[in-house]
Amino acid sequence: MNTPAAASYDPVRIGIVSISDRASSGVYQDQGLPALQDWLRRALRNPIHFESRLIADEQALISSTLIELVDAGCSLVLTTGGTGPALRDVTPEATLAVAHKVMPGFGEQMRQISLKFVPTAILSRQVAVIRERSLIINLPGQPKSIAETLEGLKDANGASLVPGIFAAVPYCIDLIGGPYLEAREEVCKVFRPKSALRAPIYPPTR
Repeated sequence: MNTPAAASYDPVRIGIVSISDRASSGVYQDQGLPALQDWLRRALRNPIHFESRLIADEQALISSTLIELVDAGCSLVLTTGGTGPALRDVTPEATLAVAHKVMPGFGEQMRQISLKFVPTAILSRQVAVIRERSLIINLPGQPKSIAETLEGLKDANGASLVPGIFAAVPYCIDLIGGPYLEAREEVCKVFRPKSALRAPIYPPTR
């Protein structure tokens, strides 16, 4: 008896960058990279190769790291940390410095989500940009906030109350020539126009 073939999904290379003076110097253990990996593995069906970096809050270093990850073929680059108003928070400036296009809607939606929890969300300065064929997004620094902004807010029955930003990420990557990202709907339901939907690809059976 033949078993149904498993669908084949495009492999994707994702850059994840945690930006923290203290974590990068070993003062405390970084929580940003594990949080990003955990959420992305839960959300995506695609095989993922992670390019991980833990670096200090240095603007030139952040910019050069983002360029390195884009040049390495990362279709998506997510950063965490360094987006507040403190003097050492320079992640948005470093990200804008390498941008070819700015995508302001991502930052606007992240702040809308965070404002459901704390009024100080208006102090966050996350930005998103496109460089070459890569989408770069600044995320908050706390693991809980990372999941909330990516996934959005749901009611007790799991219905969406406020869409997370990841709902728009796969289609954005389609438009800039990246791999076709398939998300698990129970984690994050993504949106594509009907004309952009692709049927699952199954390998030939023998």
